[in-house]
Amino acid sequence: MGPRSGISRIHENLQSNIKRLSSPLLQTFDVHSIPSVLEQSDKGSHIYIFKSPDSPQKVLLCTNMVKPLIAPSILAGDFSRLGEEAHRVFNAGADWVHLDIMDGHFVPNITMGPPVIASLRKAVPKDSQKPEKYYFDCHMMVSNPEQWVEPIAKAGADQYTFHYEATKEPLKLIKLIKSSGMKAACAVKPGTPVDVLFPLAEYLDMALVMTVEPGFGGQKFMADMMPKVEALRRKYPNLNIQVDGGLGDKTINAAAEAGANVIVAGTSVFKAESAKEMIDLLRDRVFQNLKEKNLLD
Repeated sequence: MGPRSGISRIHENLQSNIKRLSSPLLQTFDVHSIPSVLEQSDKGSHIYIFKSPDSPQKVLLCTNMVKPLIAPSILAGDFSRLGEEAHRVFNAGADWVHLDIMDGHFVPNITMGPPVIASLRKAVPKDSQKPEKYYFDCHMMVSNPEQWVEPIAKAGADQYTFHYEATKEPLKLIKLIKSSGMKAACAVKPGTPVDVLFPLAEYLDMALVMTVEPGFGGQKFMADMMPKVEALRRKYPNLNIQVDGGLGDKTINAAAEAGANVIVAGTSVFKAESAKEMIDLLRDRVFQNLKEKNLLD
């Protein structure tokens, strides 16, 4: 049997997603009438058109099938040559570079800010033909995340992850981030219940479950955070779910099995004998688990 057609794969993914929906308004449709543009999204976004049985209006459903994304944390790199370090892990197969911004207030450490990010962006410029390439994933461990949205956007960030614990108006902040041209993500510390993310999830591009206390690299992975990841994946099967802290060859299985698809790995990648081999290992473990869960883009 030959490989499945793109339309067949979309149809299977669609039927899987319909089963997760309880709305009686959705009916089946002729999948062959979907324009081929559905296959053109780098992010795995597919738009399906339905007709309501009670209304001539069309209902649009956008599903985002997830894929493995490996984001080495440059906090574990050599700060005397950040540009070279970023290129090293991108050339080794990294999807993103994870930038930890700490203000010395929300967390006790201080790392980098907009000037360093802007300098790094000059060393690793965007590819206009491939906007998802050389992706800067900024994890904002700061007390006033609203203050830094515009400076971080101007510095060249692609995604802005704020901490739920740091803002009183998360929805307003998400809107501000997106209006700046960045993707919006929200992180929760180990002591924060995951259900605070549920009202935000439909507006987010990603949720981050911390698997260490934020503020320092090289900490031990907290396996007891995996129920948070499992809860998010059950409730939001097509959401990018990131885990950050202590990820490596000994801990990736727990994270992948729980449903995480975006893996932040600092020491395990930057200090590895072969960054490529470590990135490949992390990606393969995530790939296999997404495949088993029928969530693979």
